[in-house]
Amino acid sequence: MPICIRDKATVALVAELARQRGTTPQEAVRLAVRAELERGVDAVALRDRFAALRVRYPLPPAIGLRADKAFFDDLSA
Repeated sequence: MPICIRDKATVALVAELARQRGTTPQEAVRLAVRAELERGVDAVALRDRFAALRVRYPLPPAIGLRADKAFFDDLSA
């Protein structure tokens, strides 16, 4: 299926990538699309990354003190 790109900025980006890689515009598009697809496969959702960090580095248990204005005022006194 042929692709016709009419956006001048996109055509310029493809041409720049092709120039940097020393390839044709078609190969540049192929490289860019493949890289983007592979990047999406390896991506781990931010929520999952934070969950793994919470398991690896758990928060210390609560000490029962209330961190209100009086508490912070006492720290700076």
